[in-house]
Amino acid sequence: MNIVFSRDSQVRVMENIVANTEKYFGQFCSLLAAYTRKTARLRDKTDQLVKQLIDFANSENPELRATMRGFAEDLAKVQDYRQAQVERLETKVVNPLKLYGAQIKQTRAEIKKFKHVQNHEIKQLEKLEKLRQKSPSDQQMISQAETRVQRAAVDSSRTTLHLEETVDAFQRQKLKDLQKFFCDFVTIEMVFHAKAVEVYSSAFQTLEKYDLERDLLDFRAKMQGVYGHYDTQLLANTNPSPSVLQSLASQGTLQVQLSRANEDPEHPHANHGRFSLCEWVVKGQPAHCVCGQGGHLMLPGHSL
Repeated sequence: MNIVFSRDSQVRVMENIVANTEKYFGQFCSLLAAYTRKTARLRDKTDQLVKQLIDFANSENPELRATMRGFAEDLAKVQDYRQAQVERLETKVVNPLKLYGAQIKQTRAEIKKFKHVQNHEIKQLEKLEKLRQKSPSDQQMISQAETRVQRAAVDSSRTTLHLEETVDAFQRQKLKDLQKFFCDFVTIEMVFHAKAVEVYSSAFQTLEKYDLERDLLDFRAKMQGVYGHYDTQLLANTNPSPSVLQSLASQGTLQVQLSRANEDPEHPHANHGRFSLCEWVVKGQPAHCVCGQGGHLMLPGHSL
C-alpha cells in the first residue's frame, strides 16, 4: 500500500509540471503574439509617416525636398527590416508555442491513463483487505484476490515506468524548446536592431547635412521673385550681354549671386516657369534681376 501512495505522490509532481508548463507557455504565447502584432502595427504607422514625409517633401524647396526624401527612404528601409522581424517572430516563436498545446494534451492523457491503472490497483487492494476481514478462512477467494492484486500491481508498475519516461521526455523537450524559442527571439531582435541602427545612422547623417541657410536663400529668392515690383524688360539670353556687363563694371564692382535652382533631380525640367533672383551691386547699391520663364534674364532699367 505504501508503494501505491508513493506512486500517487509521484503523479502529483508530474501533474504539477504539466500544469505549470501549460500555464506559463500559454502566457508566453499570448504575450509574444501581442508583441508581434504591435510590431506589425508600428510598421504600418511608420509606413504612413513615410508617405506623409514624401508628400511634404514634394511641396518644399529643393534643399529640404532632397533631405526629406532621403530621410523617408531610410525610414522605409527600416520598415522592410521590421516586416522581416514580424515574419520571423511568427514562424520561429509564436507558431511553435501555439503547437505546444498538443504536447501538453498528450502528456496529460498519459497521466490520466496511469491514474486509471493506479485506481484499479487500489480497488483490488481494498477488495483483498475486505475479503480477509470478512472471510479469513476462505483461502481460495483470498488467493484469487491476491492474484488480481499482483496483476494490477504489475500493470501499475509498467504504466508508472512508461509515464516516468514520458514525463521525463516532456520535461527535456520543454527545456530545450524554451531555450530555442527565446534564443530565436533574441537573435531576431538583434538582427533587426543592428540593421536599424545602420540605417538610422544614415538617416541622421542625411538630416545633419541639411543646409538650412541655402534653403532660406532659395525661399527668399522665391519670395522676392513673386512679390518684387520691378519694371523689368526681357533680354534675349540668360546671361547679360558683354556691353551691359562692361557698362555696369565701369561704374562699380559687379557681384552676382544665383539662388539654387528649383529643380527636382528626377524631373530636370521642373524649373520651367520658376524664378531665381540675381543680385547686382553697382557702386555699392543693390539692384535686382530676375531669371524668368524660358531662362531669360530681366534687368530693371536695361534693355538690348
